Amino acid sequence: MRAFIFPGQGSQKVGMGAELAEASAAAREVFEEVDDALGEKLSAIMREGPEETLTLTENAQPAIMAHAIAVLRVLEREGGLKIADKGDCVAGHSLGEYTALCAAGAFTLADTARLLRLRGLAMQAAVPVGVGAMCALLGADIDKATALAQAAAEGEVCQVANDNDPGQVVLSGHKGAIERAVAMAKERGIKRGVILPVSAPFHCSLMQPAAEAMDEALGRTHPAPFFLPLYANVTAAAVTDPGEERRLLVEQVTGRVRWRESVLAMKEGGVDRFVELGGKVLGPMVSRTVEDVAVTSVVTMADIEALLKEV
Repeated sequence: MRAFIFPGQGSQKVGMGAELAEASAAAREVFEEVDDALGEKLSAIMREGPEETLTLTENAQPAIMAHAIAVLRVLEREGGLKIADKGDCVAGHSLGEYTALCAAGAFTLADTARLLRLRGLAMQAAVPVGVGAMCALLGADIDKATALAQAAAEGEVCQVANDNDPGQVVLSGHKGAIERAVAMAKERGIKRGVILPVSAPFHCSLMQPAAEAMDEALGRTHPAPFFLPLYANVTAAAVTDPGEERRLLVEQVTGRVRWRESVLAMKEGGVDRFVELGGKVLGPMVSRTVEDVAVTSVVTMADIEALLKEV
């Protein structure tokens, strides 16, 4: 069984998609459609930067999605690979869940771009700059990370935001609490804590205003039925009902990204091949989480050609 998976924030870089656009009309169409949906040339920011503009949450989220869908469209239109035929399920990390839904037919490309632009703006606006922070705990399992978050909180918000793999957990919350967590990491048997260069504390309770904004937006743009099951971030379980997925997308804004558990659930469900489209971030996480699976990350035209020979 094969899962197609889609990366989240942090996988953006200046120049993303440029080679695809040059080589493929299908990729160019994706970038043009996203530009039209947003009313600006996001594709130019992706291609030329500057990096600080691309990294803004409101740009990074639709850009990462557009890049992954461009890879998918090249595979489908020029390679004849239909994920409805070659895939058994989809999943995505944080914003990647929206990409997965777009890939599986729940949202149009234009609606996905607009939802992610709004999501990025709402997440940025939810907490004033400098109030929140996030850190990565390297060499930490979920139990150690949870205990550290509780110890560092001291009345402030400090929560597990991303459970990425058996040795990488991300905390999110008030800046002071996150700084305390980093300072306390080694004494609690964690290799090290690293403050992340992000502009807001994602996936914690401080994001409640953004969750409310997404509840309203998803009330206007409902997910349609999707043709492959999706493993949702907040439950690490397969979802097939659009109404349930709409609710989970709202919960996802403040909830934990249970990526490690999602990978384990997909493996338990019979998945033995994971194909990451549009990035090379999730593949290594999968390899660190489960054994005896094939993992492929597809970004370039060469990657696309190699995948087409396999399937």
